[in-house]
Amino acid sequence: MALLSQVVFHPYHQIPQRQCRVCIQTVQECGINEGHRSIVHASPPTEDAVIATEPLTKEDLVGYLASGCKTKEKWRIGTEHEKFGFEIKTLQPMKYEQIAELLNGISERFDWDKIMEGDNIIGLKQGKQSISLEPGGQFELSGAPLETLHQTCAEVNSHLYQVKAVAEEMGIGFLGIGFQPKWEIKDIPIMPKGRYEIMRNYMPKVGSLGLDMMFRTCTVQVNLDFSSEADMIRKFRAGLALQPIATALFANSPFTEGKPNGYLSMRSHIWTDTDNNRAGMLPFVFDDSFGFEQYVDYALDVPMYFVYRKKKYIDCTGMSFRDFMSGKLPPLPGELPNLNDWENHLTTIFPEVRLKRYLEMRGADGGPWRRLCALPAFWVGILYDEVSLQNVIDLIADWTPEERQMLRNKVPRSGLKTPFRDGFLRHVAEDVVKLAKDGLERRGFKETGFLNEVAEVVRTGITPAEKLLDMYHGKWGQSVDPVFGELLY
Repeated sequence: MALLSQVVFHPYHQIPQRQCRVCIQTVQECGINEGHRSIVHASPPTEDAVIATEPLTKEDLVGYLASGCKTKEKWRIGTEHEKFGFEIKTLQPMKYEQIAELLNGISERFDWDKIMEGDNIIGLKQGKQSISLEPGGQFELSGAPLETLHQTCAEVNSHLYQVKAVAEEMGIGFLGIGFQPKWEIKDIPIMPKGRYEIMRNYMPKVGSLGLDMMFRTCTVQVNLDFSSEADMIRKFRAGLALQPIATALFANSPFTEGKPNGYLSMRSHIWTDTDNNRAGMLPFVFDDSFGFEQYVDYALDVPMYFVYRKKKYIDCTGMSFRDFMSGKLPPLPGELPNLNDWENHLTTIFPEVRLKRYLEMRGADGGPWRRLCALPAFWVGILYDEVSLQNVIDLIADWTPEERQMLRNKVPRSGLKTPFRDGFLRHVAEDVVKLAKDGLERRGFKETGFLNEVAEVVRTGITPAEKLLDMYHGKWGQSVDPVFGELLY
């Protein structure tokens, strides 16, 4: 559920309306936006200084997504990961006051800028990296867009070093796992962010597991570019079809409140009953008619969460962005959205693969640092190499929507042992990991070593979660407490 941390923005409000339309039209025709670029931070969300006076059209919304198209030499890798902070002596969650002390310490020692909401520190930024807080204090790094996996892994290592340097002095550790293994929701502090208060009140109305998602899950994800609408479509389809394989390879959340929960990826299961208006496998992406416009139609029909005005979140839960576009949003009658409102709305949609001006692969559990480097390696090897991508497109060509959904439903419980056609998912995963390795080799940056973690999982057929369960039933004596040491960063 990562917040957008850094984007290249098409500044709609900085140029005349007609010129903007022309620019967007050009984007749609050539697939690449070369002009008018500036950087905005969206944590807290971006806010337009200029009130929109002309209604946004669907063309504008489509053009916003299309402006993400980049030529291959400009493709980058953006990795995000979340982790649980805890008191080493008590294994209790960090309180907000401790989190604030940690953020201030990192800021002062390592020269990060502070992000405030009112009087509260809620994050940090440095260049194109940002640190933010998930609803229950999960500590998230949203990395810079980088060229190679070596740079990505170095960024993760540098971040973990900085966090550890300050946290250890406070008696705080960080845990790399997909679902909180010990704490009940009532034990977890609530972060002072307006966005999350709105979500917390809304979640129980639309699913039974939304609060678990907010307060007790951690993920690692990678954000990747596309060159054109056609390239986006192929990558989107490959990402959706293979997402259950990533979920299985990285499955790392088998415990709830001190006991096995019956799942290998509880985090993945939770998304099946969080809010099905805004999550899932998006079968329409496989329709012949799919493109940027169809994603815009989907996103317009996802109920809103909020609008951000004058540094405040306005509760718009359940309302329609289409109504907003015609000036009929009940809390803001007569007011029209700008592209920043659209950008913020897109961050409140949580499918297994999410489209913004890049694609986000969202199916993996959080884990220890080697796996934080392996997840982007897996997807870069498949999606950034033309041969491997085409092989995947051929592989999944005859998978039915029912088969894709079956994998989505069953993998959280059975992982690589999920039956698929005349074998098991493990056999497909072996082929896919081989394609990822071949793709990395062809990139020529000597990045294949980052796949060692997942290569071991397919070689043995044993997921990280199953290893944890073996230790729980064996040397841990049916206690989850040792997991805090086992998966400590």
